[in-house]
Amino acid sequence: MTGTVMLTGATGFLGSAIALALHGAGHRVRALVRPETPRAVLGGLPVEFIPGDLTDAASIAEAMRSCDAAIHCAADYRIFVPDPERMWAVNVAGTEAVMRAALAEGCRRVVHVSSVATLKPRRDGQPATETDAASPGEAIGPYKRSKTEAERLVERLVAEAGLPAVIVNPSTPIGPRDRRPTPTGRIILEAARGRMPAFVDTGLNLVHVDDVAAGCVAALTRGEVGERHILGGQDVPLGELLTRISAIFGRRRPVRLPRAPLWPAAVASEGLARLTGREPMLTLDGLRMAARPMYFSAAKAERVLGHHARPWQEAVAEAIAWFREQGMLNR
Repeated sequence: MTGTVMLTGATGFLGSAIALALHGAGHRVRALVRPETPRAVLGGLPVEFIPGDLTDAASIAEAMRSCDAAIHCAADYRIFVPDPERMWAVNVAGTEAVMRAALAEGCRRVVHVSSVATLKPRRDGQPATETDAASPGEAIGPYKRSKTEAERLVERLVAEAGLPAVIVNPSTPIGPRDRRPTPTGRIILEAARGRMPAFVDTGLNLVHVDDVAAGCVAALTRGEVGERHILGGQDVPLGELLTRISAIFGRRRPVRLPRAPLWPAAVASEGLARLTGREPMLTLDGLRMAARPMYFSAAKAERVLGHHARPWQEAVAEAIAWFREQGMLNR
């Protein structure tokens, strides 16, 4: 299936990778983009831009007009959120607006880019699978709660309204074009700058952003409607990731810290963030999430979508190279 695909989040980290993958697969890309958002990350890709955002249903409907399919990637992705209602408006209400516009337009397929944030890490430390679904009440923090609520909304529309939606759940994408950067990209960037001498023990599932994008595009034709598919890579202890980066730059290995003494520091860090408007490196929700390794299995996506993840070390190297090209390592 090729044709016009409406894409949200096209100027973001994962969204720009999806736009590139769609173009490579022969699709025409129509992107819903806020007028003030920089578009240089798309590198002159032939994209039809429709001004609007996820809080404007009329602009969503305009962007969806005559589209064969849609990939909903846009989201408010922050660990620390002073205003959770704004995040809910984007991640939940915005998702519903996109899905209902796709239904009204008669799109043949919709890919909802969810997150492994909607899944529960296992208590035994084994990789979680698509069956380990969380309820919004079980999710830690506004981001995870909003993404979980949005995913459950999509599932209801599939069951009750016949929405032809496939759900994909990226784990922790890393790589080039992380211009903001994302929370994980910020960890890599700060470690590359030599500003992360210590860490709290946890684990992440790292995957190259372009491999996630390929899985999203594959879901247009190969995904199972109403099912979730984890687009993951390799499970990596945070200490191993930071040690790898310190070795690249010839620095001392970071030191592991216990979680318990850091709670007061997290409170102070969040308080300072509210005063300055800058995102804190240490948060209460981050400490809560670190209690269990966030490991996931991509076996289903490999089987159903043909998903393949390159080694995580390559993704880290490409992320650092892109940060260096943008002059971000010296800021």
